[in-house]
Amino acid sequence: MTVYGLHASHEQIPPADLLDAVVRAEQAGFTAAMCSDHFSPWSVRQGESGFAWSWLGAALQATDQVPFGVVNAPGQRYHPAVVAQAIATLASMNPGRFWAALGTGEASNEHITGTGWPRKDTRTARLRECVDVIRALLRGEEVSHDGLVSVDRARLWTLPPDVPPLIGAACSTATAAWCAEWADGLITVNAPPERLREIVGAYRDAGGRGPLHLQVHLSWAPDEEEALALAHDQWRTNVHAPPVSWDLDSAELFDIVSEHVTPGQVARTVDVSSDLGRHTARLQEYADLGFDAVMLHHVGREQSAFIDAFGAEVLPQLDVTRPIPATAKEYRCV
Repeated sequence: MTVYGLHASHEQIPPADLLDAVVRAEQAGFTAAMCSDHFSPWSVRQGESGFAWSWLGAALQATDQVPFGVVNAPGQRYHPAVVAQAIATLASMNPGRFWAALGTGEASNEHITGTGWPRKDTRTARLRECVDVIRALLRGEEVSHDGLVSVDRARLWTLPPDVPPLIGAACSTATAAWCAEWADGLITVNAPPERLREIVGAYRDAGGRGPLHLQVHLSWAPDEEEALALAHDQWRTNVHAPPVSWDLDSAELFDIVSEHVTPGQVARTVDVSSDLGRHTARLQEYADLGFDAVMLHHVGREQSAFIDAFGAEVLPQLDVTRPIPATAKEYRCV
């Protein structure tokens, strides 16, 4: 069976409102949660960008059982030793309830350091170094490292009882196969079923183990036109494939290149419908593809009506299970 969780979008919603949303979601029957980790929104219209790690501490304490994850890009905006310390502290305070997905990031968030935006191959190599540093620190080792990142005699003095999982973030078959070298699981975003099969297959064929996570962008409203208009307003800057999504470095630029994106184009990347039965069928299809955790991101800024409707009408129709324990040893030996 599959875990269905709430994705909390810091780019769109003030952190206090997001905190209310995850508490409401747990009460409505969602059994997991995750959040983004941005310095900049995707659009000026979205207009938010709370600090994920502060919020995660509050959210884990405000909820009772749901595990939380975050998608993070170590190596530029975050030093890997700082990421490891943040992971260790949250996992120490909330055993079995925290995981982190690691990716190479986007210029819109990382350019703030003023150190330039590296090529993709350099970012990939940098992430691999960061993964090794973070893992070693979480094992309690002292780490010194000289490479694309530098570490001098770092050691974590507060360690969690179990090492939390580090999940690989991938939107292509090549990245999915590469993640299989190091990840405790995989996370990707909604796409046509054949594309998702390819990404999952690339990960598994390369030896990737652990659970599969899917982040699903969706838009629901009682009226079909309203659901589509909402998606077009909030998510039309997110239809661009890499390298555009990687390399644009401001919300203003995303708005400019998205000026002529149509609602129909948005509907190819966001599951848009006023029909809760249709949403139920789509979510079941993702579960049937083998995803262990499906994280629902309603792209509207107002979350309450969505949470209540899906909690009452959608989740009861699905094979909802309790959360996957968030410990790396539950996924693979590392």
